[in-house]
Amino acid sequence: MALVKNKVKVFAELVKIEHTIFGLPFAYMGALLALKGIPSLEQLLWITAGVAGARNVAMAANRVVDRAIDKANPRTVQRHIPQGIVSVQEVVIFIVMAFLLFTYAVYKLSPRHLVFVPVIGVCLIGYSYTKRFTSLSHMVLGLTNGLAALGGWIAVTQRIELGAVLLWLVAAFWVGGFDIIYATYDLDFDKEYGLYSMPLSLGLKNALFMSKLFHILVVLLLFSLQILLGLGLWFFIGIMITAILLYYEHSLISPQDLSRVDFAFFNVNGIISMQLLIFTVLDILI
Repeated sequence: MALVKNKVKVFAELVKIEHTIFGLPFAYMGALLALKGIPSLEQLLWITAGVAGARNVAMAANRVVDRAIDKANPRTVQRHIPQGIVSVQEVVIFIVMAFLLFTYAVYKLSPRHLVFVPVIGVCLIGYSYTKRFTSLSHMVLGLTNGLAALGGWIAVTQRIELGAVLLWLVAAFWVGGFDIIYATYDLDFDKEYGLYSMPLSLGLKNALFMSKLFHILVVLLLFSLQILLGLGLWFFIGIMITAILLYYEHSLISPQDLSRVDFAFFNVNGIISMQLLIFTVLDILI
């Protein structure tokens, strides 16, 4: 029993389970906004399972694909595969199990959309390769992560609508913007290892400016979503808090001082996703 608990703990650390806070709230928002109401408990259960499965596929695959890079990078050398805490074979088995969970969740929510599962699988695994040939890898990550929002909407309506696309883009530009910030950590390593990122291709100052533009677009897209769906005061408050938090996030960092990137990456962005979900629920209920 202790061995099982230890393995669960190891794999939870491997996929950084706490970072689920970035995608899951947007999946719930997709369902809430699509219905203009609260989904059933069964729908919420399978949406949660689907997001967890897909996200674990992406994170675990990233650890396998990047294992040589992680071993060479001082920032990531302590990760589980470089340290031999888990084997590549174990992680591959975990990926297969997570993908089966995701597939079954899609089947339970919207069987006719199973045809898209292989395409989504390619996105979940393929994004890890993009930094080897394009600095647009941040946006690829954002679009892949944003599929949670799109999936939540489709899960309860069985169709793709303009509101779903707008919410997907909100999540995509939000994640893409803060991933640019996070990539500043590896600027020197990426240059040495021949990898691509916006901080490397645009320069630190221009990359941080691009991140700001992404996040300005997030706020504009949220306003567009509010107008399209006829949402009220509570959602508007959520947008304003998002704008304030994004401004605060960018005030924490500069080309001269990147010491608070971790705080900006996890703490501030974790609050953004959760408060947006909370104010979406309030808008629908009140």
